Amino acid sequence: MNLGLWTKTKLGGSSIESMLFHVGVRMDTNKRKRLEAAGWRVGSTKDFLDLSDEEATLVELRVALGSSLKRHRTRRRLSQTEFAKQLGSSQSRVAKMEAGDPSVTLDLQIRALVSLGATRKEVARAVASGEIRASA
Repeated sequence: MNLGLWTKTKLGGSSIESMLFHVGVRMDTNKRKRLEAAGWRVGSTKDFLDLSDEEATLVELRVALGSSLKRHRTRRRLSQTEFAKQLGSSQSRVAKMEAGDPSVTLDLQIRALVSLGATRKEVARAVASGEIRASA
């Protein structure tokens, strides 16, 4: 699950607008052309944020676990609020877990997945998908 980034430097180079997206998610060709014509360009989040390979892998791992967590939660037809109550947490914390926020530990993401019924194999698959795509 590689992350990509659209960036556009404003006049004078004083600020940068950016939009994060998941690589592999198909963007409408016309939309992409309009963005490029408006001065946006695509690049990797790793390059934009000047991350080391290790840091990029950790980000990818957090995002992969968060995506898996969201899939498991929505399959059980639980809202973030309902799931938070089950965990003894808050809706905003669940949102951060699903987004791969760095304030959330990997341990908490994995425990949340297991609490939703994810098997060791499913957790391992989520971890492997993050690592494999991060190094691609």
